[in-house]
Amino acid sequence: MKSFSAAAPSPRARAAALDLGAFVTASPSSFHAAREAARRLAAAGFTELVETAPWSAEDVAGDRYVLRDGSLIAWSAPVAADAVTPFRIVGSHTDSPALKVKPDPRFGAEGLSQVGVEIYGGPLLNSWLDRELRLAGRLALADGSTVLVDTPGLLRIPQLAVHLDRGVNKDGLTLDPQRHMQPVLGFAGLDVLEVLAHHAGVDRGDIVGMDVVTVDAQAPALFGADEEFLASGRLDNLSSVHAEVEALAAVAGGERPVTSEGPAPIAMMVANDHEEVGSATRSGAAGPFLEDVLVRVHAALGGDEASRRQVLASSLVLSADAGHAAHPNYPERHDPVSRPRLGEGPMLKINAQQRYATDAVGIAAFVAACERAGVPHQHFVSHNAMPCGSTIGPITATRLGMTTIDVGITLLSMHSAREMCATADPLLLQQACASFLRG
Repeated sequence: MKSFSAAAPSPRARAAALDLGAFVTASPSSFHAAREAARRLAAAGFTELVETAPWSAEDVAGDRYVLRDGSLIAWSAPVAADAVTPFRIVGSHTDSPALKVKPDPRFGAEGLSQVGVEIYGGPLLNSWLDRELRLAGRLALADGSTVLVDTPGLLRIPQLAVHLDRGVNKDGLTLDPQRHMQPVLGFAGLDVLEVLAHHAGVDRGDIVGMDVVTVDAQAPALFGADEEFLASGRLDNLSSVHAEVEALAAVAGGERPVTSEGPAPIAMMVANDHEEVGSATRSGAAGPFLEDVLVRVHAALGGDEASRRQVLASSLVLSADAGHAAHPNYPERHDPVSRPRLGEGPMLKINAQQRYATDAVGIAAFVAACERAGVPHQHFVSHNAMPCGSTIGPITATRLGMTTIDVGITLLSMHSAREMCATADPLLLQQACASFLRG
């Protein structure tokens, strides 16, 4: 392929971005994302532990992972790990803004079958119009089991034609979440539960509950003169989940040596669900999942509560969540000095109101990890008139008292059904995460 710029992505970066696209395609819901991460880790030699079983020192040693609903925690413990070995943790989230199917989704008008949905998180609603949508998630069955479901593009939310909304290009588009965001499935008489049952390979009458969302049906793709950009759904935040999975797999599989800084830490990743709706669930960052696993691993290594507090005080967390690149069409919406750009590496996310958990100590730790890996980095702060969002970082720091750093790759079109990043950035985040996990 001919390159038109000296900044064209390297073959390795291009391969990493395409692999991120494959990860997104295999992860249309948080439940699929957790299981795709588990599949990749299993291929790298990790073995699953079950929460309902007891864990011994032998069980937690080496490379392990645990699933809880749409969340996953995995770790690689060095051979010498004991009750005072600190943790290095990279955290992210598996969910994205979407439209969630209602418990009774039967809906329709004007001879068409529609699917009743409610808004999940804070999507850019207009970005969901006039595109084919998949349905994905899990179904709960009458026998107590669950199955995953993933359909091809079945749905579409048609926008009102400009002939019937003459002021739309002058006055702007106004969407009522209840009236205007119900997707079309087919002609009247269709039952969406029957369609879901067919694609899941189960009987319609066996479905008693579901957690199903919409997702963009268009495949991720590289674009630009030098294919320097990646367009995809769910880059917020599967870009971080993919990076931490690949980083942990790269760090695992061998004994990490003792250095002048001390013994190698236990390298861990956590991918929480429900960040986009506040994290206050049993599998979200505000819930007990990470603490449960940390307590059990530490106890299996012979620790008690006092030594656990010691370990947490010496541990570090990298909260990886995508952030905003400076927008070329809206330059006034960004800080006049701190203007993170696509393709220039992960950014440290800093906020005086502690919407991000990064402090000076954390900055030093992340900068050191980037320098060891040869990865460029940049800073993000909000325009003072544009309050920023938040991440799992402050929640994790508050729950567990560990020094926490908020970072992430830069995106444009965040919370759109189809976001974009630089092709170079996924690999840079992977390398920074791997360096951080090594300690």
